[in-house]
Amino acid sequence: MANLSLCVFIILSMWCCTTIAQPDVMKYKDPTQPLNVRIKDLIGRMTLQEKVGQMVQIDRSVATPDVMRNYFIGSLLSGGGSVPAKEASPETWINMVNDFQRGSLSTRLGIPMIYGIDAVHGNSNVFNATIFPHNVGLGVTRDPELVKKIGAATALEVRATGINYAFAPCVAVCRDPRWGRCFESFSEDPNIVREMTEIIPGLQGEIPIDGRKGVPFVDGQTKIAASAKHFVGDGGTTRGINENDTVIDFHGLLSIHMPPYYDAVRKGVATIMVSYSSWNGVKMHRSKELITGFLKNILKFRGFVISDFQGIDKMTDPPHANYTWSIQESVGAGIDMVMVGYNYFEFIDGLTYLVNNNYIPMSRIDDAVKRILRVKFVMGLFENPLTDLSMAKYLGEQDHRDLAREAVRKSLVLLKNGKPVDQPMLPLPKKSTKILVAGTHADNIGNQCGGWTIEWHGESGNITKGMHHLSQA
Repeated sequence: MANLSLCVFIILSMWCCTTIAQPDVMKYKDPTQPLNVRIKDLIGRMTLQEKVGQMVQIDRSVATPDVMRNYFIGSLLSGGGSVPAKEASPETWINMVNDFQRGSLSTRLGIPMIYGIDAVHGNSNVFNATIFPHNVGLGVTRDPELVKKIGAATALEVRATGINYAFAPCVAVCRDPRWGRCFESFSEDPNIVREMTEIIPGLQGEIPIDGRKGVPFVDGQTKIAASAKHFVGDGGTTRGINENDTVIDFHGLLSIHMPPYYDAVRKGVATIMVSYSSWNGVKMHRSKELITGFLKNILKFRGFVISDFQGIDKMTDPPHANYTWSIQESVGAGIDMVMVGYNYFEFIDGLTYLVNNNYIPMSRIDDAVKRILRVKFVMGLFENPLTDLSMAKYLGEQDHRDLAREAVRKSLVLLKNGKPVDQPMLPLPKKSTKILVAGTHADNIGNQCGGWTIEWHGESGNITKGMHHLSQA
């Protein structure tokens, strides 16, 4: 009897040990699991430190693989002119991004980072990329299908550098030509801007017929996450002063500046960037009414909301005067990822303090992180976090350059000057043997490309490769 009892005890002990030792099933790593199951499983495993890290975006210049690993940084960016080397090859870009990504993958939970760049008219930060006309030119084409093709080409050229996220398109409705960023606006007419949001399915892929409204969608490794910007009213500031106040009633805001965001959300845009500007005296970066109340609750946007570069710093005058307050107001308003730029220590410490002392509820942090993870899952980042060097071939591809030439032809605008009015300007007489092209832009590729090309404000001279002679256009 004693021997029988001993045998039963041993069997039960073995059964208990087997039960306890069963491996943890990490559902978030299983691509066959439903999206919400993966999100819930992963966020349930995360510490506050890991959650706060996901909400941080820093410039590549202050990042290392160790920084990515030690601070659980959720995202990197290349600001205007922030490149691994002058005239860097796409292979150099890919290797840099992959090195940073390996740092993220070496963390406890292995959450991949997302890398963003201002590919606003092609992957224009990158030497030898195809440069497309700016939005002001593309709006002139009145050709949404052409714009969609440009989005698809841009996505490939961004992927060619290992990057998977573009801070584009700008869907500002420029109402005053004195605004220095009018070249980033498709039109002063919101209906034209709405048509041009077709660039989003070009960048991200066509949302499935059964896709849910407001849920972000990125169709595989040849597409990238997009960002509709700058939410909202950036093109309607008083006297066109940049980052100024847009003074307009709610009906005006909804009828002029908001419509492109309806379409962006409907087309599955992954992220939306907040504007530096204000609405009736309230900085957009702290407008809970519009970010959480309207965008998230009424439009049902399920992607993540990102600040502009050091946008929360600019909530005070002078900037950065009360950073803890700025963190509290912006995150509380509904901003999910903060484009910190450089000083990530201060942001991480500040946000952690605000959560630990109940100034920001954990529910707000969880909402932000769920949205960020949702985008990363739909992008396929957990399955394909690294970029193969074979993608480099898409940078400056001839098909893309041909597409850019088509866009140039369709966006040309002739301003007729002089009389008589009864004689048509076009077509030009076939007997003409010469056409004079004069001025500082006549033979200057940098001037012709404009802003957001290699550098933030662009630059004169032969700053990148391309064909800029009239005879070749």
